[in-house]
Amino acid sequence: MNNLLVAESVSKSFGDFRALNSVSVAVPKGSIFGLLGPNGAGKTTLIRIINQITMPDSGHVLLDGEPLQPQHIQNIGYLPEERGLYKSMKVGEQALYLAQLKGLSKQEAKKRLKYWFEKLEIGDWWNKKIQELSKGQAQKIQFVVTVLHQPKLLIFDEPFSGFDPINANLIKDEILQLRDEGATVIFSTHRMESVEELCDHIALIHKSNKILDGKLTDIKREFKTNTFEVGLQTNAIDSVTNAIKAKFEVMPATFRNLNDDVKMNIKLHEGDTSNDLLSFLTSKAEVHHFVEVIPSANDIFIQTVKNN
Repeated sequence: MNNLLVAESVSKSFGDFRALNSVSVAVPKGSIFGLLGPNGAGKTTLIRIINQITMPDSGHVLLDGEPLQPQHIQNIGYLPEERGLYKSMKVGEQALYLAQLKGLSKQEAKKRLKYWFEKLEIGDWWNKKIQELSKGQAQKIQFVVTVLHQPKLLIFDEPFSGFDPINANLIKDEILQLRDEGATVIFSTHRMESVEELCDHIALIHKSNKILDGKLTDIKREFKTNTFEVGLQTNAIDSVTNAIKAKFEVMPATFRNLNDDVKMNIKLHEGDTSNDLLSFLTSKAEVHHFVEVIPSANDIFIQTVKNN
């Protein structure tokens, strides 16, 4: 697989505290890579190492096949969880200044800012000071200056913090478009619904160690339990229920559905297929609901952390 960023056996300690313990991750080009973990797990330390804010005690990081060097910072856009805009500066003045720090000429920076300010409908903010904006408005400016220089690698740490649902969805769509246009994204968040919507690959760090990584669909496949949500309509509730319990493992169901006389979760035995189950159910009742239970990113996160 062609990876844009590879961290190999990266360790970092602060005094007696081990923040990262030989952590390795590989971020495929053109992917959105979810960097997950509880508070204090080591995610921010790894992000700071990638941004060369701090250096690892051991291990190394490669960007596009090359050992990470100071000049590579031009190829990275970083939106930190703790925002870094100067509150007393005007929006346009600050955006131009930050764009030029990333290597853009003033003329090119103005051209790109005009595009983004029109796209996000924030053109009338140019002469406002950051302190005059709401948290969500300032977040939009921070997003723009993060992506403006069109870096190979974008790192978003809790990018939806401060956004209402409409603007969160707007930024989500922009992140997906940036990915489709060739950017590679590292996405760190506690919002598991965002992981479901955005991430192609994930790595889970817990207590300074990587405990899970891979393609999200493959991980879901590993965690699934061959369980199906079933909703049936029948006039013979007791006999149908007893027949199902005699053949399959049955558990209480919590899903919501309309017009179900019988509602349950059914786990297949080894060797049984979904077609076997569906064929049996249709012989006993009218099937209104039949859905395989796929573990969510949140389920996988909680189960893996508990097990470790």
